[in-house]
Amino acid sequence: MKVPLPLWLEALDEEDLQFLRRFVLSSGSLKTLCEEYEVSYPTLRARLDRLIAKVTAAEDPRAADAFERRLRVLAADGKISAVLARELLKAHREAGEER
Repeated sequence: MKVPLPLWLEALDEEDLQFLRRFVLSSGSLKTLCEEYEVSYPTLRARLDRLIAKVTAAEDPRAADAFERRLRVLAADGKISAVLARELLKAHREAGEER
């Protein structure tokens, strides 16, 4: 029987999963990852912070439904602005109230 993936893991894209894999294989050493990715520590730290924000957003208990959870993940990942996410969430909630 296949166990369903947790919400936080489903929120990650392939690039995030590869980063997470490399992070684990490097025993969590950011210095090692900096060398592998050939980037500075602040650059890598920012990427890790975005990943943490995505995981946090995917598990946020305030998210009323899958749409809101997805908006929060997209905003955490920087794919949409926080302003746009709030506007879409407001419209989504208003549409739900009209039903």
